[in-house]
Amino acid sequence: MMRHTTRFLLAALLGLTAPLVAQSARERSAQVDVLFADLDAPDAPGAAVIVVRYGEVLHRGGYGSANLEYGLPVTPATVFDIASVSKQFAGMAIAMLVEEGAISLDDDIRTYLPEVPDFGKTITVRHLVHHMSGIRDWPGTLAVAGWRMDDVITFEQILRMVQDQRALNFDPGSAYSYSNTGYNLLAELVARVSGMSFREWTDQRIFAPLGMSDTHFQDDHTELVPNRAVAYGHSDSVFTNLANGLTAFGSSSLLTTINDMATWLMNFDDPVVGGDSIIRLMRTQGVLNSGQRISYAFGLNIGDYRGLPTVSHGGAWEGFRTFLLHFPVQRFGVVVLSNDSRVAAGRRAHQVADVYLSEELQPQRAVATNWALLPEVDVSPEVLEEYTGTYKLGPGRLVTLTRQADSLMAQATAEERFPTRAVSETEFYVPAYGASIHFRRDTSGVVSHAEYRGIRAERVEPYIPSPEDLPAYEGVYYSEELDTSYEVMVQDGELIAGHRRHGDILLLPLLEDEYRGEAWFLREVKFLRDESGAVTEMMISNGRSRNLRFRKVAR
Repeated sequence: MMRHTTRFLLAALLGLTAPLVAQSARERSAQVDVLFADLDAPDAPGAAVIVVRYGEVLHRGGYGSANLEYGLPVTPATVFDIASVSKQFAGMAIAMLVEEGAISLDDDIRTYLPEVPDFGKTITVRHLVHHMSGIRDWPGTLAVAGWRMDDVITFEQILRMVQDQRALNFDPGSAYSYSNTGYNLLAELVARVSGMSFREWTDQRIFAPLGMSDTHFQDDHTELVPNRAVAYGHSDSVFTNLANGLTAFGSSSLLTTINDMATWLMNFDDPVVGGDSIIRLMRTQGVLNSGQRISYAFGLNIGDYRGLPTVSHGGAWEGFRTFLLHFPVQRFGVVVLSNDSRVAAGRRAHQVADVYLSEELQPQRAVATNWALLPEVDVSPEVLEEYTGTYKLGPGRLVTLTRQADSLMAQATAEERFPTRAVSETEFYVPAYGASIHFRRDTSGVVSHAEYRGIRAERVEPYIPSPEDLPAYEGVYYSEELDTSYEVMVQDGELIAGHRRHGDILLLPLLEDEYRGEAWFLREVKFLRDESGAVTEMMISNGRSRNLRFRKVAR
């Protein structure tokens, strides 16, 4: 009798609370609509959003237009290119092959891909998975070679680029540098081991078992795809259609919908494909040779947000902006897919999480934006003067510290000057950056470098060339690796690098024999001299593609 009464009371209680829970769910869904209201216009591109928890969809929304020329709205069935969010599917493919014993993470990749050059250092599958291989990233490399990002760029061209690579960015395992190319090689490895194309393998082993019927890797940019969104850029208040001729499966080029991505999110919590061991492996972070653990795992970033563990990844290609955010402990996830290049998909995904996990998230950390809220330390004028100077943050990027009254001003390359505030005698907070610059001295007590966001920035001497210095750089420079040339010339007292596809690019002086091109892919241009002092070579770097060598072949 007691047992039946308890059941009756429990049922009555659930019946009373169900409308309240439903109302709360409706309210939160309405809050998400408000977050995306600025994108919900018929004459502008938009976004699709899905929210899941405990295996159920809590919110499913489409905002704005998928195609402006035909006035087609974004719906949950709209197909987006999800850009680098694609990498986690290549990560799962590798994890499954490892689990099946078909490959090992410590295998030399040349075992499966013998056409990859022998760089004298072993590159393993693990190195590719965690972006620790030193293989150059294809966007920056192909751009230097003359490709435009709106060209047709095929998977085969990317693989050929790897075959022609002459040197690594760094020794395998010694550093982390995001490489789309590494994930393209992983896709090709899956194909070689399985005997199927990467599209066929993922269709049969991942998408079909999960019922992701509107999902596939694009291996033909001319293929007709129903309900496909067009990507849009933005210039002078006018939207522009951005062409997408890329087939870079493994790193990108996955076409899918938020409906299918909801299924993928649920598979993280209750694996239908892969199983618990595969999901655990996919969350295994990389470790550098130094023993330092990095945040990147198998196409996923492992981190935390407001005190809760997260698994996430973002993507950006042409006008597509995408983000997947998963909270494994809370069994909660959100995916934002947009065809508007202005949309910060990651920020919006976290805002959605704020709505649904408000009771579980820790309070937002206060960011001091008012000088009065920051601790202040008096630093002597003599010490401030010791800190003034120029520091190198990375290829083509310097920061210059100048003294203004009793404080320092910071100015990075191609940016404005921003004030700092002394938090201690060696630490200066830059509110505009939300981070601090720490000054360090060598054993003799001289300020030798600064540290900023984990970067060791060496102190350097800036360089302003005289008109007589510039002719030494003139000439035609050729890269055997890229089979392309730049003509460096002096025009109106400035140094110009001319390319037959990119046109003339202004080179701005940074350091002695070191320049920064106005084009993004010429971030650092270094000129090398022989023993006589004559300029004989040019080295180009752009962050993820370093030290591309060009030999001077003519004056």
